[in-house]
Amino acid sequence: MLHELHAEDRQAISETLSLHGHLFDGGHLDRLGEIFTPDAVYDMSALEVGTFEGIEAIRNAALRMGAGNPIAHHVTNIVITGEPDDRATAQSKGLVILADGTLASVTHLDSLRRHDGGWRISRRIISPQRTPLGGAHPADVGNR
Repeated sequence: MLHELHAEDRQAISETLSLHGHLFDGGHLDRLGEIFTPDAVYDMSALEVGTFEGIEAIRNAALRMGAGNPIAHHVTNIVITGEPDDRATAQSKGLVILADGTLASVTHLDSLRRHDGGWRISRRIISPQRTPLGGAHPADVGNR
């Protein structure tokens, strides 16, 4: 069931999603509690990186990736859907720039909930965008 969100909630959720890039890009991994719930699940299995549970595991994964981390994260095309019980989902596009200058596009599917006075990500699933049109093929015309 959809739940109407106030404009202030939508803005706060958007800021949480945006802050992710600033914290990771700046190496402020001690501040991940500002964007994640303590029990957050960060699923990068579609990127063959793994799934990490809890802020400490997320922080450690970023540190282990070291120079393999993107140098810049940019979030865009945010679509937020309200849910009951102070929860929401957000789908967004992410553009990441790697150290070698490569640009990649991903989709974030986030579950958020109110925690510690703000909106925090409780689950993030990152999926790469590797084919145009989500893989639709000309033979699919008329079949959808």
